Amino acid sequence: MITIRPSGERGAANLGWLDTRHSFSFSNYYDPRYMGFGPLRVINEDKISPSQGFGTHGHRDMEIVTYVLSGSLEHKDSIGNGSIIRPGDVQRMSAGTGILHSEFNASEMDPVHLLQIWLLPATNGIDPGYEQIYIAPEEKQGRLRLIGSQDGRDGSVTIHQDVSLYSAVLGEGDEVNHPLAEGRMAWLQVAQGGITLNGQALTAGDGAAIQAVDHLALASTAPETEFLLFDMAA
Repeated sequence: MITIRPSGERGAANLGWLDTRHSFSFSNYYDPRYMGFGPLRVINEDKISPSQGFGTHGHRDMEIVTYVLSGSLEHKDSIGNGSIIRPGDVQRMSAGTGILHSEFNASEMDPVHLLQIWLLPATNGIDPGYEQIYIAPEEKQGRLRLIGSQDGRDGSVTIHQDVSLYSAVLGEGDEVNHPLAEGRMAWLQVAQGGITLNGQALTAGDGAAIQAVDHLALASTAPETEFLLFDMAA
């Protein structure tokens, strides 16, 4: 079963400096039909104005993955990390027993466009942690590139949950396939462009919940399509 989550039906807020869309219930947006999907709890698409951002705030017992689509995001946290996240970078922050951090648009001129993802950890109360890697564009071109996994294999960030997170960039007509093992489910999030998923059309901002399907066929319908695929325990 494939259930499309249309972009235009997501929760939305515009604070002037922040234009955001929520695939699942978040902050002032509440929809009991969309409280998450498996361990996936949050997918927020954020556009942040130059020199603006989120001041210091706290999290606990959450795996937070940040994926920048354009621009640059500055990160600082209470365990001593400071970095700039740009397209191609993947950042994982494990909140664990508690962490404080801030996120600001690192540019004085250009907006930053990003996806922020929260996953429930397999175990609460772990030590806070941080990891950031860079994935070169050619590693995602025309193929699924593993960017996050429970065991950190193949140069991916380590996510403390049974999830394999893939990213891909496809040209028009490019197709990739992904087998979904028994006892697994998946979420597809289209970041830009357009795609068909087993023949069903999706465009930028759309998501899809995938259950009881053993094979995913993904074909780009746009000159450049970028998406994330979460393969998770059911």
